[in-house]
Amino acid sequence: MDIEIIEMADRKAKFVLKNSSPAMANALRRTLLSDIPKMAIDKVEFMTGKMQGEDGKDYESITPLFEEIIAHRLGMLPVPTDLELFSPQSECSCGGVGCPSCQIMYRIMKTGPGTVYSSDLQPLGGPEAEQYRIVDEFIPVVELTADQGIYVFATAVMGTAKKHVKWQVCNGVGYMYKPVITIDPDCASNEEVLACAEICPNGLEVKGKKLVVKDPVACGYTKGCIEKLSEIDGITVDWDDTNFLFKFETDGSMTAQQALDIAVKKISEEARNFAAEIEAL
Repeated sequence: MDIEIIEMADRKAKFVLKNSSPAMANALRRTLLSDIPKMAIDKVEFMTGKMQGEDGKDYESITPLFEEIIAHRLGMLPVPTDLELFSPQSECSCGGVGCPSCQIMYRIMKTGPGTVYSSDLQPLGGPEAEQYRIVDEFIPVVELTADQGIYVFATAVMGTAKKHVKWQVCNGVGYMYKPVITIDPDCASNEEVLACAEICPNGLEVKGKKLVVKDPVACGYTKGCIEKLSEIDGITVDWDDTNFLFKFETDGSMTAQQALDIAVKKISEEARNFAAEIEAL
């Protein structure tokens, strides 16, 4: 199994899984979706009653939304994750009680009128904790009216999407077989066939007044290209079930490269463990 990177940005990736099988492609897809650990807010404590704002006035620590809704919204925020610094609470030396090695503490203290955004979630622990600020600053959490405020403490811990979607790093994970595009030599100079170069200029080109395939991978990633080509007489589109075009995005808690590296590592470890168990039998 080989991986050829087509595009690698901070939050999205496109690559070709080469010399593989549908089973392995699906295993990689499921690993990207469900098995990559990340930090997410799992506990929220609401401080109700009177609170004093920065202006010295008294506010009521209450919002228009139920606490359960706010807690759910906080849980879905992308918390920056470094797997070298944190471990699951079940594996932590603190025994799951909670410590800087397995959790991140946050606080929100804001008064209305105005909108509470993800940027209002302040990590606790001094200047070094600033690296754990929520990646996207302008995710709205709740709208506060005059005389309203919110005062909460939130705790982020590590988990995987097998337990809850808030621990899902990757989304939009999909793949398709690599297209095999064949152009009939007798039809390669037809006007309708030549016009296909405009549909997919990155994958097709005109040479010597005939249409030729320059890069079938580019055609596969071009939206609607393959569908249009398959409808034209003189062009046949088949599929290679040993090579797969992958694409996915992340929520920002880690980069696309990190997510892919972790997924490949996990598949490799599981394969070795499975082989060892079979050998032991």
